[in-house]
Amino acid sequence: MSIHSVDPEKAPVLAPDVVAEPASGETSESEKKLTTSDILPVADGFVPPDGGAVAWMQVFAMFLICTISWGTPSAFGVYQLYYVDTLRLTQSKVSWIGSMQFLLTYGMCTFSGRLADAGYIKSTIGVGAFLTVFGTFMTSLGSEYWHFFLSQGVCVGLGLGTMFMPPLAVASSYFTTRRTMALTCAATGTSIGSVIFPSMIQYLIPQVGFGWAVRVTGFFSLACTGTALLLLKPRLKPRKSGPLVEWNSFKEPPYLLYSIGVFLLYWALFFGSFYINSFARNIIGFSTVDSVQLLLLSNGMSIPARPVAGYIANWHVGAMNTYIVSNIGFGIVTLAWIAVHDRAGMYVLAIFFGLANGICQGLFLASMASLTSDPRKMGTRMGMVHTIVGFATLAGPPTAGAIIDSSGGKYTYAQIWAGLLIIVATGLFVSSRIAKTGLVWKVKI
Repeated sequence: MSIHSVDPEKAPVLAPDVVAEPASGETSESEKKLTTSDILPVADGFVPPDGGAVAWMQVFAMFLICTISWGTPSAFGVYQLYYVDTLRLTQSKVSWIGSMQFLLTYGMCTFSGRLADAGYIKSTIGVGAFLTVFGTFMTSLGSEYWHFFLSQGVCVGLGLGTMFMPPLAVASSYFTTRRTMALTCAATGTSIGSVIFPSMIQYLIPQVGFGWAVRVTGFFSLACTGTALLLLKPRLKPRKSGPLVEWNSFKEPPYLLYSIGVFLLYWALFFGSFYINSFARNIIGFSTVDSVQLLLLSNGMSIPARPVAGYIANWHVGAMNTYIVSNIGFGIVTLAWIAVHDRAGMYVLAIFFGLANGICQGLFLASMASLTSDPRKMGTRMGMVHTIVGFATLAGPPTAGAIIDSSGGKYTYAQIWAGLLIIVATGLFVSSRIAKTGLVWKVKI
């Protein structure tokens, strides 16, 4: 059975990558192996090619946007060290700059997702790219805390969130059975960006100074976003009518439980990205350069992790199942951080932390897509979850910083807090899966 042989009016509306239960005596053995990604209804007469040059160009365009949208915030660990040393501020206060950037990056996704569904793809990306580049250049001119908060935290954050959702909605619309693999490959841009941006800031500051180091990242962002705009080719008919927020989505137990779970997960998720280098320097005794290299190692490990996890999820066990297992591992690694007391342990931690963190972030979009059956609502529903996540990321790093500051610079209680939050979030993901599939464990979702 292929997608061309199904009557769209009779095709069941189920989430992608969930095994459909055939009616007794009506399907062959080969048809029983199909997932509902094979039988999704055709939207507005457009049959997703599920591959081909144009489809993969959309993935590459999303890859470029992910490189900027999530690579830029991932560099804040380097900025944090620079601001603490230069501005002589507490860790928790400086963390508010990065947290505000994360809040707006995620929070704007509700608006940009709805704009994407309405067909305003390239104009939305263009506005986001302008704000990102403008805010970056303004950051390069900053000298006071409020300068950096407004330019880097607010302006860049608004830009990153505005331009992220449209390419996601476009790329998702080109795939069915390969959607998880495509989205995970595109999300690898996050890992690439999380290595490129910290490296540029760390190694260019001694050569050309802080201002020009930041400007170079601005020019890089301009090149990536410009290329993505040239490659994107929206195909779905715009959904002009419809609410900004699909409140009925929260009446679906799988979606509601998943949303609560990602809030708790992302409350703790960036604790390591913000503080692994400061822990290495202040507790273990790493130099500033070595501590940043540790951050780069951790970020770099997520590059191979994402496509491998995407392959496993796409062709073997499903995005949600893989997501649950990876979060269990992530929680264990975070709690194991408590036992690290030397340089060798830090390098081992950085490797496993990068792998676990990268897989969790890489499968976030794909696992969310498995709960959405209508591709025309993909942008809106994903944007809603990203906005929820935004408030979690706003509170996460400052919460961890406050715990560390109140503990006299010790990280133990912050590590326990983060690890337990991730474990509880995993329990909610399991509940979401059960709400979707029932108590059936051997099902691909």
